[in-house]
Amino acid sequence: MLCASPSFASAAMSMASSSSPPVSRFAGLAHRTTTTLRYDQRPLPCSFTTGIQKKMRYPITTASADSPRPKSYKEVTKPFRQMFAREISTHSKDSDISIAKVLLYIAAEDEAFLAFNREIDALYFTRERGNIQDQSDPSETDSDEQQLLLQLDGKSIPEWLRELDAISKQVEEELVSRGIINSSCHSLQVLEAVNTVLFDMRGFERIPTCLNEDPNHFYLHSVLNSRCSSAFLFNVIYIEVCQRLGVPIVGARVGEDFLVWPKTENPEELFQVTTTTSGKSLFATVNGECVDDPKSMASELTGESLLDFAVATNRDIISIALSNLIRVHWRRASKPTPGQMLTAPLSELNNFRISNFPLLRPQDLRLAIAAAERLLILEPNNWIVRRELGMMYYYVRQCRDAIFELSICIANFAIGEEEAKELEIFVEKLHRIFSLMSPLDSDRLAVH
Repeated sequence: MLCASPSFASAAMSMASSSSPPVSRFAGLAHRTTTTLRYDQRPLPCSFTTGIQKKMRYPITTASADSPRPKSYKEVTKPFRQMFAREISTHSKDSDISIAKVLLYIAAEDEAFLAFNREIDALYFTRERGNIQDQSDPSETDSDEQQLLLQLDGKSIPEWLRELDAISKQVEEELVSRGIINSSCHSLQVLEAVNTVLFDMRGFERIPTCLNEDPNHFYLHSVLNSRCSSAFLFNVIYIEVCQRLGVPIVGARVGEDFLVWPKTENPEELFQVTTTTSGKSLFATVNGECVDDPKSMASELTGESLLDFAVATNRDIISIALSNLIRVHWRRASKPTPGQMLTAPLSELNNFRISNFPLLRPQDLRLAIAAAERLLILEPNNWIVRRELGMMYYYVRQCRDAIFELSICIANFAIGEEEAKELEIFVEKLHRIFSLMSPLDSDRLAVH
């Protein structure tokens, strides 16, 4: 193991004491440019549309060149980041953390970012057309209270939570129609009723993970609205609905999959095929095709082997959700450069040049960064996530933030000798680039 040198520890401390500027950086430019286009905030034609609607009243205005500069997107998303952090930090018991609330706060922050981009894009469009009517700053029209009215697909966060309540109520009605009293029914009967409501009555569809590149399938409100979901979020809905019905559901990572099942004294009954589950076991019906896929670890499970897995906590489940968002947004960000690995520059130190930035989609990259930042709030000692965040800061040319995060990895964590050496060399090169960067260079790289 390689210990960090004092210089890197001091570098991390010095970086912590200096606040990063509220500006973004160009991503994916192969040469220096003085263009004034706001690449980090202007939505690209290839970027996805989440279908999320907003109630924040950003008026589409025009402005002169002397108008006040719009606020940073960080100021717009700050309330939702604070709500996320508060839900994570204020509950001493893991079971008190609301998974659904946290996932909706995540979606609200990302939509606030996208809404801000759309408004800035409209503002610059009117400026480019030379139609000067108003010199107001659109971002100054919204208070924090107004931002909290943000709507996701036409509903507020409390309304989406009530949507989960409505599903639970519908399951109760289904149980009654079968002559089953909820207070005395077996957990398997509840799951069968949940399956009927989700699949048959509401038409939910589980999208195989290998085919899933649509970010909408990774946001809870989008899944509840479109009824198409990643396998992971589908199982989160199972947990939330059954929790409201008083049926404890547990889950665990099994290879690449996240599987759920009810707490039961006889787990073997989960794998029995019944007439009510269409020729499949209840475990397979709940968890989808991965249980029947011979390439998946889930296909090898038995009732006895379930007992060997560590049950995921609420924090673990939120961590998986954020990791999925990092993955899907990075894949979209790197589509213009197929095969681009997030940590590729660490293995290409001999060819390291400031002009060697890969072409990346900046909006998707910013969404991946936001997911990594939130994951570090949840898991501050996860050095791998911190390294990935540092590399993404590098891609958007936030050298100061990249140096800070990567220096922490070197100074505070017992990482492998080879990995530490790569990070040391990379950080040294970033220091040289940052020290040689003139104010003019900084302006050229910055997104104002």
